[in-house]
Amino acid sequence: MALKDKILEVVGGPHPAAVATLDGRLPAVRFMVLNGFPDMTFVGGTMKNSKKVEQLTKNPNAAISIWSGKEFSDPYVEMQAKVKIHEDVATKKKYWNPMFEQYFKSADNPDFVVLVFSASEIVYHGPNMMSMEVWKR
Repeated sequence: MALKDKILEVVGGPHPAAVATLDGRLPAVRFMVLNGFPDMTFVGGTMKNSKKVEQLTKNPNAAISIWSGKEFSDPYVEMQAKVKIHEDVATKKKYWNPMFEQYFKSADNPDFVVLVFSASEIVYHGPNMMSMEVWKR
């Protein structure tokens, strides 16, 4: 199986992800649900006034880790990504997911923004952490 296919088995669709940003000189990590796409972009929604948006506005680089969480032996990925913050309604509607409704009500909510992370490098850790492969954009 090709590396990209192995990565997509882990990250395709919505998954909880640990997203790290910089808060000044210190890392800040939080969980977000990110939806993974075949072009190795990862999309999530958040509030415009959140700390992560403030941090990503200052420094658009993020580190992300995604693991299925089903079995300890399952593969996981770590990635370096750059984010674009989208406030326009067209992009918010494009990526709207019904699971967002409980948090943001609708795509028209001016406090709702879409974060699109574009991976530059993804490290795939195979089952039981017995292998490691690197994908680069």
